[in-house]
Order: sequence, then C-alpha cells, then structure tokens
Amino acid sequence: MTKIKLIATAAMGLEAIVAKEVRDLGYENVTVENGKVIFEAEPSAIARTNLWLRTADRVKILVGEFRVESFEELFEQTKALPWADFISEDAEFPVIGRSVKSKLYSVPDCQAIVKKAVVESLKQSHAVTWFEEKGALQRIEVAIHKDIASLTIDTSGTGLHKRGYRYLHNEAPLKETLAAAMIQLTHWEPNKPFYDPFCGSGTLPIEAAMIGQNIAPGINRSFAFEEWHWFDKVWYDRALEEAEDLAKYDQPLHILGGDIDHKMIELANNNAIEAGFPDLISFKQMQVKDFTTSEEQGVIVGNPPYGERMNEKRHVEQLYRDMGNTLRPLSTWSVYIITSHPYFEKLYGAEATKKRKLYNGNIKTNYFQYWGKRSAR
Repeated sequence: MTKIKLIATAAMGLEAIVAKEVRDLGYENVTVENGKVIFEAEPSAIARTNLWLRTADRVKILVGEFRVESFEELFEQTKALPWADFISEDAEFPVIGRSVKSKLYSVPDCQAIVKKAVVESLKQSHAVTWFEEKGALQRIEVAIHKDIASLTIDTSGTGLHKRGYRYLHNEAPLKETLAAAMIQLTHWEPNKPFYDPFCGSGTLPIEAAMIGQNIAPGINRSFAFEEWHWFDKVWYDRALEEAEDLAKYDQPLHILGGDIDHKMIELANNNAIEAGFPDLISFKQMQVKDFTTSEEQGVIVGNPPYGERMNEKRHVEQLYRDMGNTLRPLSTWSVYIITSHPYFEKLYGAEATKKRKLYNGNIKTNYFQYWGKRSAR
C-alpha cells in the first residue's frame, strides 16, 4: 500500500500543538484545520502516531473527501471509494456521523446511506453477499461540513487520552491530552523542578514524568488497528521497539504534586504507580499557600477549581489571592494556571505575561502564563 492520508483529531485550541507533534515525528505535507491535522504518511505511521501523539484525540484514515448535496451523490461517491483496501470481509464496521451547515442535515439518514454504500462496495470487492461483522472493529465516520463529506476509519479505538494508567479519578478530571498540551506550552525541561498545586488524581505530574523521560504515551495500551487483517504486525513491533529505544528511564526528575484532599493524594499515588513511576513523583497533602522552595527556575502548572458553582465562588476567589501571595514572590519560577474565572488576574494580583484560550471539555478557559526571570548564571 502506498502513502495514505491520516487525520489526527484535536480539541479546539490544540491543533497547532498536535501539528508540531506530527512534524516532530518526521511527517510532512501537514495541513491544520479546525479540530484536525491532516498529513500524508506510510501506513506504518498509524502505529507511530497512535503511540506518540500526546495531545491528539484520535488518529483516523481519510478514505475520501468530496462535495455532496444529495443522498444519491453521497451513496455513489461513497461506494466508489476503495473500502476493500481497509475493511476485511469479517470486520465489524459501524457508521457514526455528524453534519454541520450542510444540505444533508439528517445524520441518521447519512449514516444509513454510507453503510449501504460501503456494503455494496465490499460485496463487489470481496465477492460475497452477506457480512456477519464479527471480526475486528473498523469504525467509519461520515462528517459533513458545509457540504463537504469526509469519510474516515478510526485507527485508535478508545480515545488517545486513555493512556492506561488512570483507572480511578476525581469528579472533574483533566484530560490527559489537555494536561500534556499545558505542559508542552510551558517549555519545561526535565532538569527543572515541576510542581502542580492542585494535582487531583495526578494527571499533570504523571504526564510531566512521561514527557520528562520521553516515554511514548500509548506504550501501555492497545489500539483498534492491531486487529486489522492488512496492518502488518512488523510495523507495530518496530514502533514499539523505537519507543523503548528512545525512552530515557534513567532521567532524574523532580516532580511534586500537592492537594488539600488526602484522598486525592492517595489516588494520585496509585495512578503514578500504575503509570510506572512509583518513586519518581512525590505527592503531598498541602494547601498552595503552604508551598515553599529554595530552588530556582521551576515550573508550576495548575488546574485549580474555577468557582463556577455559587457556593464555591467565595472560597475559590480567596484561593486565587492566596495563590498570588505565595507564588508571585518566586520570581524565577514560571507559573501556568488554567481557569474559566473572568477575574483571575485581578485576584492573583498580576497581569499574565501571556494568555491562551483553551477548552477544558466544554468549558472555555484561559491559560494564564507568568514567565519567571532568568536567574544569574
């Protein structure tokens, strides 16, 4: 099989970060659009990108893209695509869909027509009349935006934020993909201290440890493509071997997670052990106002409560004041805080060096960045 087109999907605001990760893996012809990064690569890239992309949601094969304004056009153009190149005779191939600002707005109808078209295409290619669909999962998506239909097959299975280490979490967990993006935006280096004052179930410290030791985020999980008949197992074995070779397990790290809730500290510790960092990350029950350090050039990354519930608002605003009083004097440390609170800077007591809009789930937030001074060498 020659080169194929792949799509790495991304949460709003993270597309440029995902694109950089794709380029860093050596792939070219990278195009960035809302919610996705499109690139060309050999089929073996399916394994490498699923293993290595820290901030993407999924990796999909782009089977075809075309303008469509009628159900007949959708059927005929879908049927003409090379489905048999990707979908085996026994595969399970459900169809999901979405449609935005398009003439074909009925998603259930679009799904049914695409399913029928794929079946007709596979009947001709495989010379069979019935598909039991008891084999490997190859989920198809029809996405129509402004009358342009994109037909894809999901290679990931479970979303890429599921690293395999967080079996338990707190009520409002930070997605691993967003946590990784927040860390990458700090330009933190593994020889510097890292502190998360609101560690919850430990996502930020664990993602920092994985970045610090260059451990592929997908190393301890499985993917849909592993079961596909045409995907050469050698490609995946090579990708795993590369990931092992590039990991820096002996890289020392100074990572601390703090939380006011002792149950969260216990949970974070358990997740860190599950991730393979039983002794590398320190977790401590403490309030942010109790944090002290004699070290310099550290990085603080936090996802504090946002105060969106009325009964939390006063407590959260006092927390932000305490945070400012404690962290502002650490002049060589850089501080990065994500929150939806509109008056964070005023409460913290300083205007951010830079702000970046990010989405934490469906919540529109700002990522407030306070850059520390460089210490004298």
